Amino acid sequence: MKLVFEPLRSTMNRAAFSCGEPALDTYLQRQARQDMDRGFAAVIAACTASEPETVIGFYTLCAAAVPLTDIPDDLRRKMPRYHSVPAIHLGRLAVGIEFQSRRTGTLLLIDAIVRVCRTELAWAIFCVDAKNERSENFYKKMLFKPFHTRPHSLWMHRKQAIAIVSNLPKTDFLRNP
Repeated sequence: MKLVFEPLRSTMNRAAFSCGEPALDTYLQRQARQDMDRGFAAVIAACTASEPETVIGFYTLCAAAVPLTDIPDDLRRKMPRYHSVPAIHLGRLAVGIEFQSRRTGTLLLIDAIVRVCRTELAWAIFCVDAKNERSENFYKKMLFKPFHTRPHSLWMHRKQAIAIVSNLPKTDFLRNP
């Protein structure tokens, strides 16, 4: 099954989406388009190539800043002494129930990493706030490290993200808009 990742369109069917987490379902169904229109988040939807109007998963991205004091000492020493570090924040990531345990979440996250590495926006840290222990473990498996100062918040340095992207096989996945 081929997946397509693209910005959420108003024509996509969001009403039937269910991931088992009511807050994420409600976000996609009622707020995601508004956040996009107001510039609060980019919402990227995953659909199957055979059903391009049915959302099976999504994630959100937005610009962020991480206080320099939250960065581990060894990395902080190598950074300019600005008050905060430019970052990209992965705000939400959800997979429809029928597509869970099929690596769809992993593909969504990889698409997010590829997408942020292609941006011309300056950033040094890719960060995420895990909703629970299960999602925190998922991000750790994907090489995110926990902030020592913020529980359930994880991060990845830009260099790590670029290394992940450069080690991916050259497939249509990387050329997806």
